[in-house]
Amino acid sequence: MDNGIIQVTISSPDGIVTGIQYNGIDNLLEVEDEEVHRGYWDLVWSKTGSTGTTGTFDVFKGTSFKVVVETEDQVEVSFTRTWDISLEGDVVPLNLDKRFIMLRNSPGFYSYAVFEHLEEWPPFNLPQVRIVFKLRKDKFHYMAVADNRQRFMPLPEDRLLDRGQPLATPEAVLLVNPVEPEFKGEVDDKYQYSSENKDLKVHGWISLNPPVGFWQITPSSEFRSGGPIKQNLTSHVGPYCLAMFLSAHYAGEDLVLKLNPGEPWKKVFGPVFLYLNSVSSEDNAFSLWEDAKDQMLRETQNWPYSFPASEDFPKPDQRGKVCGRLEVQDRYVSYEPIPANGAYIGLAPLGDVGSWQRECKGYQFWTRADEDGNFTIDNIRTGEYNICAWVPSFIGDYKYDVVVNITEGCDISLGDLRYEPLRNGPTLWEIGIPDRTAAEFYIPDPDPKYINKLYVNHPDRYRQYGLWERYADLYPDGDLVFTVGISDYKNDWFFAQVNRKKEDGTYQGTTWQIKFLLRDVDHTGTYTLRLALATAHLAELQVRVNDPKSDPPLFTTGEIGHDNTIARHGIHGLYRLYNIDVAGVELVEGENIIFLTQAMNTDPLQGIMYDYIRLECPPTTSS
Repeated sequence: MDNGIIQVTISSPDGIVTGIQYNGIDNLLEVEDEEVHRGYWDLVWSKTGSTGTTGTFDVFKGTSFKVVVETEDQVEVSFTRTWDISLEGDVVPLNLDKRFIMLRNSPGFYSYAVFEHLEEWPPFNLPQVRIVFKLRKDKFHYMAVADNRQRFMPLPEDRLLDRGQPLATPEAVLLVNPVEPEFKGEVDDKYQYSSENKDLKVHGWISLNPPVGFWQITPSSEFRSGGPIKQNLTSHVGPYCLAMFLSAHYAGEDLVLKLNPGEPWKKVFGPVFLYLNSVSSEDNAFSLWEDAKDQMLRETQNWPYSFPASEDFPKPDQRGKVCGRLEVQDRYVSYEPIPANGAYIGLAPLGDVGSWQRECKGYQFWTRADEDGNFTIDNIRTGEYNICAWVPSFIGDYKYDVVVNITEGCDISLGDLRYEPLRNGPTLWEIGIPDRTAAEFYIPDPDPKYINKLYVNHPDRYRQYGLWERYADLYPDGDLVFTVGISDYKNDWFFAQVNRKKEDGTYQGTTWQIKFLLRDVDHTGTYTLRLALATAHLAELQVRVNDPKSDPPLFTTGEIGHDNTIARHGIHGLYRLYNIDVAGVELVEGENIIFLTQAMNTDPLQGIMYDYIRLECPPTTSS
């Protein structure tokens, strides 16, 4: 495909991008790699009944090639692979259609794919779908993911055993003898560059000689799984540039797509835009990032595109619109309803309250409410949806109790909606901010041996490697004790409750204490402890009140979580909210202690992050 600005070479009928020629560079992709490893769609699948997030890795190749559109303004090509029963067990039971589009006068190209499973075909699991581009390592050395997350990157050779030291996970490597000495002593880990879906709109690489940028632009998150704050990989050492559509990162098996027997399924992933730009002078090379952001805005304003030829991608006039206003009613905060300022509001496939964060089969459409709680969501595909929301500063999830049916061209006004967060009584005390992250808590400086220079004095300081090991350094002789009214969660509440490493190399669980005074106790009433978790990984949280050895505990979560957030330098994974009744007879006048024990203790990367903790009095008759 060639429009005079860019030339893209794709193998036929495989549909592998083998070459991208632009601005005098004969190939932006890694010419030292085999052609199949340069620009490709891939997936991971497993048989029904399999557990975990792994499976068979498939750089799926087409078996048939077709030119779908060829005009003076556009070319679109299709590479398809069809499934039949003779392939059972060897190939994922999907019809796959990879598409590539090039437009006139456009410095880039688009790609999307249609996945289809027929109801009579065997079911399966699908943990991952993505596009991968491997760029030339002799050209692309500077990576940009956000305004404050960009840097020169190490070479792939620096991660090999003679130059790098493997750390606690395969992805993390300490650079001990890198090709370029400036990287010596740094940690490289692709997960340090993850982003939330809502922020993951443009990322990529810059070459200085000649000054050229390669960018992956995602104009909509409608086809991504897990909602607006689901985290995905971006770009990393290789140099690799990814477009992630479906992944279990920061969530675990809960976000593995699992088809049931007799369940038909079809989904369009994309289109995404691969954008190229250049400047004449190396002195202006970093302006390519600003230009890429401008292009991203143009792409999002043009969404949904009118030019994809597949009938499975609805055009702008085939979609619908919803608007409304959300307010919050919490009588212990305000007698009058409060506008849901900044609420995340979306349409997601039908499910239980909060199920959107585990949803991965359909499409989701999200926005943020304004300061008055008003919201508008447009360009919605037809179908039945739940209206879902969560409001920063309030616990829990909202779901509108009426199913919304989107039809072509509809414009639905929902009027005023009201969310009543869980609440039994007035707040006795609270720790943290209910925002679904642990970012407000104490995040330590990293061990000087394990630095990523990008995150020194950075708002995302939690992205440094090995912070879980700092807990034992800060609490060598005993676990965390937080005293309500004296302690400050910003300084005195460690961001993750992790295990302690013992001298013999094994690990022990940790028990944190919350101490608080009560002048009067309603011994006949029931107090409520709200525990909102920002993430959990192979953990069990046990709650005891005033007796650290009570067996059984007052409450236990049981084993929860496969988020792997601690190992992957995140600050949240899946949100979990637990509401625990505390009988008044369990409390005393004077000092009380709540004991929070993380009981699973076989691994340094097990643990939980809290979002917010609140103790409520028994209900009162007045507000």
